[in-house]
Amino acid sequence: MRARTANEHVLSHGMEDTREALAVWRDERWRVLRGWFALSLCIALALLAAVWVVSGLLTPDVTPWKMPGLTEPSRLSDLPPILYRNALVLALHATACVAGFIAGASMPLAAEQRSGFSRWVHVKAGELAILFVAAVTLFSLCTQALYLGFQGATLAYQLHISRLELILSVLPHALIELTALFLPLAAWLIASRRGEWKQLLAATAVTVAIAVPMLIVAATIEVYVWPHILRALSDYHYSFAGQFAH
Repeated sequence: MRARTANEHVLSHGMEDTREALAVWRDERWRVLRGWFALSLCIALALLAAVWVVSGLLTPDVTPWKMPGLTEPSRLSDLPPILYRNALVLALHATACVAGFIAGASMPLAAEQRSGFSRWVHVKAGELAILFVAAVTLFSLCTQALYLGFQGATLAYQLHISRLELILSVLPHALIELTALFLPLAAWLIASRRGEWKQLLAATAVTVAIAVPMLIVAATIEVYVWPHILRALSDYHYSFAGQFAH
């Protein structure tokens, strides 16, 4: 019964903290959003730089590349796979943001309601949650750099364009996409630096709500605009039959 009461106390405080954070942000929303977007954009640019470096280290795949809008006409059905992939990454970053809330706000509050071994467990659980956030962040960045770097190496090789030209070609959709994906991470980093752990649950909800339409716009540009940019840059062109033509 005591544990249940303590959990209910923690939950009620979490909801109250979230409502307070949202109320504060209504009055100074631009200051909050400006910080999130600026840091998220910096992370996105750092990742693109890492992709450029990694793509020069990996061996490209010589298997003929298939790409909507380049080797075959773009279709509306090409959007769901891109959105699904990005939704997984966004969910991973949002989970890390929630874990930061649990570690920095909920666990310390829960520990105050307990004593002895139970208190020690909650303190250690909070520390582990922070380590989890750091591990998830590092895993996400490394995985994306390797995955995108391999794709970049392959596409640049097959289209006979430089890696820099390829990076420049993806900027119209990549900056929107990556900035959206890293919004929860940016909110976590800013909150952790200021010790504002109680705001992270609200930050998770707000950043995800902002990121979703941004990802839809980015996916649309990737499917319907990016192939035309690649065609303009490359001296080799795919026909819709899937063959190269000089």
